[in-house]
Amino acid sequence: MDTLPALNQNVGFALLLTLAAGLSTGIGSLLGLLNRRFNPRILGLSLSFSAGVMLQVSFVEIFPKARSALSAALGNQLGYGWSVVAFFGGIAVMAGLDQLLPSHGVVLPPADGRSAAVSNGAESRTLMRMGLFSALAIAIHNFPEGLATFVAALDNPRLGIGIALAIAIHNIPEGLAISAPIHYATGKRSQAFWLSFASGLAEPLGALLGYWLLLPVMGPLALGMIFASVGGVMVYICLDELLPAAQRYGSHHQMMAGVLAGMLVMSLSLVLLA
Repeated sequence: MDTLPALNQNVGFALLLTLAAGLSTGIGSLLGLLNRRFNPRILGLSLSFSAGVMLQVSFVEIFPKARSALSAALGNQLGYGWSVVAFFGGIAVMAGLDQLLPSHGVVLPPADGRSAAVSNGAESRTLMRMGLFSALAIAIHNFPEGLATFVAALDNPRLGIGIALAIAIHNIPEGLAISAPIHYATGKRSQAFWLSFASGLAEPLGALLGYWLLLPVMGPLALGMIFASVGGVMVYICLDELLPAAQRYGSHHQMMAGVLAGMLVMSLSLVLLA
């Protein structure tokens, strides 16, 4: 239980990191609205790098930490078993959200950066609906992502910085997915930007809600279960969203290079900051 005072001391920093990661959707929105020479290959490489960071953290840092905490509370075999259950429970939650929510895809901005408002009324309504549904789906997805960033930073601020950066990169195309169709539908840059920006607020809200619900039961057992499920959430995000998008924007070998670079950089940072 001696870890609880340290956890409480890190609450403000963890919330700040989660807020920064969530609001990076605004960066994606600005890329779509202001950048005249959008380069999908750079986005693809960034996404694959982010996936490498998150996969390495999940398997090398988060899952072993969860297993250690649960083994201390329940014994080695039972603790390991519940670590696996919680890990795949996190995956199941994200898979369930994907089944319940409308899918969202990224609409790339025009290469010349000109206004993209469409003249056809039916097409405009379709694009507007796509953007609004994307905002809803992404906001709900951001709840568990916010909890993942928050819990990691709460336990280890240095680790939290790496995860927050990876989540922030992941949120950039989500900002595009919201702002681009709304901009095409209305021709209004400000409306597209603020809807995209607001969807990122779901991450700090997820962190606050998780902290409020979990604080009364926070201890080695609860912390271990949370960490294992957070690892599952992050692995699902990588496999379902980051890696397919990275290959779509770049190439297979570029994606592999980005993943390996992300894993290497995260491994070096864990060694140097240990």
